[in-house]
Amino acid sequence: MEGDVSAAAAAHYQPASPPRDACVYNSCYCEENIWKLCEYIKNHDQYPLEECYAVFISNERKMIPIWKQQARPGDGPVIWDYHVVLLHVSSGGQSFIYDLDTVLPFPCPFDTYVEDAFKSDEDIHPQFRRKFRVIRADSYLKNFASDRSHMKDSSGNWREPPPSYPCIETGGFPLELFLIGLMMMSRMSYNVEGKKA
Repeated sequence: MEGDVSAAAAAHYQPASPPRDACVYNSCYCEENIWKLCEYIKNHDQYPLEECYAVFISNERKMIPIWKQQARPGDGPVIWDYHVVLLHVSSGGQSFIYDLDTVLPFPCPFDTYVEDAFKSDEDIHPQFRRKFRVIRADSYLKNFASDRSHMKDSSGNWREPPPSYPCIETGGFPLELFLIGLMMMSRMSYNVEGKKA
């Protein structure tokens, strides 16, 4: 019964973004993809920006498993150093995750995404357990910046081709500080099931 209600709510939901293939997307630049998605939502005013959040996922070891990712066909997880998705807490009563790297629906109902992409922390070795930092989309747009230096190797070569548009320069916090902040909050972090970590 609960699954039927969830499916019905998802069927009536109008996405906050264009279709996946029309979104700004650059492989391995999830933080910028989500910044651009927040920018789209702000500019198109279909939903209040206050309903949307950028969610940073990482841990102290910078090794987090996420399943159902395009980078790993099949049933196994991808081990990312970090990942960023967008959470829309819809006033319609259901929340949705926007992950441009997933093979799950885009957007994906929150419960489905958590079950299929995160699995349970009980099934994951403690060193791989994820920590989450949730940032309001309006704050993310104002305060996130990246010079993309984390995507260069020690010789200055790109690990992955950079986006064609200029670096995001808001005068705010660089990506590294967002991730450090996530690590410093580890004592206050909650796992996927909402229990104190």
